[in-house]
Amino acid sequence: MTPTPPDIERADAERVGNERVDNETVDNERVHNDSVGIDHRRLLLLLGLATAVTVFTATVPLLRDWFDLRVYYGTIDTWVHHDGRIYDYRVPGTTYGFTYPPFAAVGMLPMALVSLDTAIALCLLLNVAALAAVLYILVGPLLRRYGWYGTAIAVCVLALLEPLRDTISFGQVNLLLLALVLADAWLLSTGRGRWAGVGIGLAAAVKLTPALFIGLLLIGRRWRAAGLATAVAAAATAAAAWVSPDASRFYWTEALWDTNRIGRLAYVSNQSLQGVLARLAEPAEPSRAAWAAVVLVVLCVWAWRTHRAVTAGDWVGAFAVTGLTACLVSPITWVHHLVWLLPSFAVLLRHRRLLWLAGCLYAVLCSSVVWLWFDDASGPGGFLGSNTYVWITLGLLLGLPVGQSPAGRRLLRRRVSATAPAPNPVVPAITPTVIQREGEASWSATGTGSEPAPADGRGRGVSAEGRGGSSDPTGSTRPAARKPQSSSERASSYTVKPPPA
Repeated sequence: MTPTPPDIERADAERVGNERVDNETVDNERVHNDSVGIDHRRLLLLLGLATAVTVFTATVPLLRDWFDLRVYYGTIDTWVHHDGRIYDYRVPGTTYGFTYPPFAAVGMLPMALVSLDTAIALCLLLNVAALAAVLYILVGPLLRRYGWYGTAIAVCVLALLEPLRDTISFGQVNLLLLALVLADAWLLSTGRGRWAGVGIGLAAAVKLTPALFIGLLLIGRRWRAAGLATAVAAAATAAAAWVSPDASRFYWTEALWDTNRIGRLAYVSNQSLQGVLARLAEPAEPSRAAWAAVVLVVLCVWAWRTHRAVTAGDWVGAFAVTGLTACLVSPITWVHHLVWLLPSFAVLLRHRRLLWLAGCLYAVLCSSVVWLWFDDASGPGGFLGSNTYVWITLGLLLGLPVGQSPAGRRLLRRRVSATAPAPNPVVPAITPTVIQREGEASWSATGTGSEPAPADGRGRGVSAEGRGGSSDPTGSTRPAARKPQSSSERASSYTVKPPPA
């Protein structure tokens, strides 16, 4: 029987449909195979990078054998179990003991309940958790964009950074303090400022250097946060004085003013302004008047740059500049204290034109270059080389692009254009704007989320999340403007046998 035209059309339609399904199946299989191939290549690359990092950290830098954690553990064990005093303990074979305020010892009391090996494991876990929090706050949007692969690459890259690897292998508290301080920065930048200041107050009670961030809150006119930080620090210090009045009296009247308890000022690991002056004056003592004058100048620069950042709502920039300043003005800033530079790298990453600079500075901070002058820092070469990390910190303080957010301005324009309603021929077109509440800004250090909008002449930021009137006489609203390297005798920055003068 001869097929009718409808039957022929139906058969043709079925054949075309089957061919389309077959083509889609082939395309899906090709995409799947390509994806599997990419994942395999990424995994191989990641394994190669992790192997290289492991080999580097096992052979090039000298690991610190948890030296500082042994100081903490021995102090608490002696205090709790042997009726000793906090500031009398010394690590066997050394002259080094506990140097932090009494509240730090009170916070470490749980170590009295565990063994040293357990304390090391807990310290490692706490540092990893603190690093995760720091990364989430500083570059969370960027890590979410690249998923597990980008996160793994970031961890491998950070594992090479000398301040970070020293902090972990010493068993230090720097990452924990950085996480506490940045938590306040995140609260301020996201409009959740009710509890902002608690982290800074606790960090300042554990170690005096973070107290400079209270000054940042004052410059930013965050009176409530500054008051809360001061109250928390004072309450924690008073609680420690109640627990151990003798230790508190000794620390605030004697130990605080004796820098020799911490280590030699001229030791090459001291990458502060005081360290520079001490290496210049060695074997004599550095001039305190010269140090005070240099510190005063640096503090003035810090106040100016911080005010510029907070006026623009750039809280990450303000916290970055304050971290740099704290490292410079502290009498002693060991290399592992330079984890306070991490927010500065987050600021650089949000400017594509500065990625090369971030890469160069990162490479230098991975190199342990200052230890080349471990034995002798004399002469012009020694002056420049032994203070390399100081020059980096000073350069960032002076040149870090704060108070700017070009990526945020691009994102703002995209949001406005994407959400603007179609023009109505009857109703005049009015571009929507928003007047942001003073001091509120969204956090984005990498340019992947919304950035703080620049402030107007009266300190009010403009964002794209609400509506408001325009001051433009034309009736339109303008968009927002845009470790030691060689012998084992260098295993600690509190070196047991200081090198000869």
